[in-house]
Amino acid sequence: MCDDPRMTPSFVPDPVLRDQLADVRGLLLDMDGVLVLRNEPILGAAEALAALDAAGVPYLVATNTSMVSRATISRELGRLGLSIPAERIISAASAAAAYARRRFAAGPLYVLLAPDAQFEFEGLRLLSHDEAADPSARAAAVVVGDARDEFTPRNMQTAFTLLGGGARFVAMHKNRWWLTPAGVMLDSGAYVAALEFATQKRALVTGKPSRAFFAEGVRQLGGLAAGEVAMVGDDLWNDVRGAQRTGLRGVFVRSGKHGDAELARATAGRGGRAPDAVAASIVEVVAALVGR
Repeated sequence: MCDDPRMTPSFVPDPVLRDQLADVRGLLLDMDGVLVLRNEPILGAAEALAALDAAGVPYLVATNTSMVSRATISRELGRLGLSIPAERIISAASAAAAYARRRFAAGPLYVLLAPDAQFEFEGLRLLSHDEAADPSARAAAVVVGDARDEFTPRNMQTAFTLLGGGARFVAMHKNRWWLTPAGVMLDSGAYVAALEFATQKRALVTGKPSRAFFAEGVRQLGGLAAGEVAMVGDDLWNDVRGAQRTGLRGVFVRSGKHGDAELARATAGRGGRAPDAVAASIVEVVAALVGR
């Protein structure tokens, strides 16, 4: 099937993992920590994706990225040797755009988002900052993502005014901070929290770990029940637990940011829940699925 000896037909899948994934028919794959780590492809990831394609197992790359469009993500993954078309990616931005098309297709939107990611909202009516700041302006929804330099006092006031005028509130995620080449940076969750506090409106979150995100992933896979889809991730809370709360299977891989210490915390105490399966990496997960 491929050149990686772990993924050849002679590879014997882990029988325990194979049984745990027996009912899985499709996958949502986190990007960072599952396919890529520190801007390098994880060993065997490309071969694992090729094996899924050869076996006809549907999958989507599921990422909370809202800074860039899926087309840009696809190009960046391609440079790392991972050939994944944009339509096989679901992001916090694309999930918000899909929600907006279903709920607000006829109304204007005020979207605080980096310019490249705004391509996800193509075909929808987006208010410019000047249009939205007009005292007579009204919006069907205010949508907040990774806007970086767009988070100006004027634009935040505009968002506050539109929300006060009846606009619905949509947030792509509520992350507090993120790690960049320049260091730890304030993330859009802080701005979402400020608007929630000021307006006393709770934002609908479309990215992980929201039910809306995972439900959109299942919808895009098409023809599968939630219980037939597994979310494979390195984040025990945003990926695994979020998927489980929506009725998906949650598969934890140790190839990213969380390890055994976090696994113990996630499963201990009241409300703790173990992943449906645990594997070293995406390679072992795919071997269990296609090597039955």
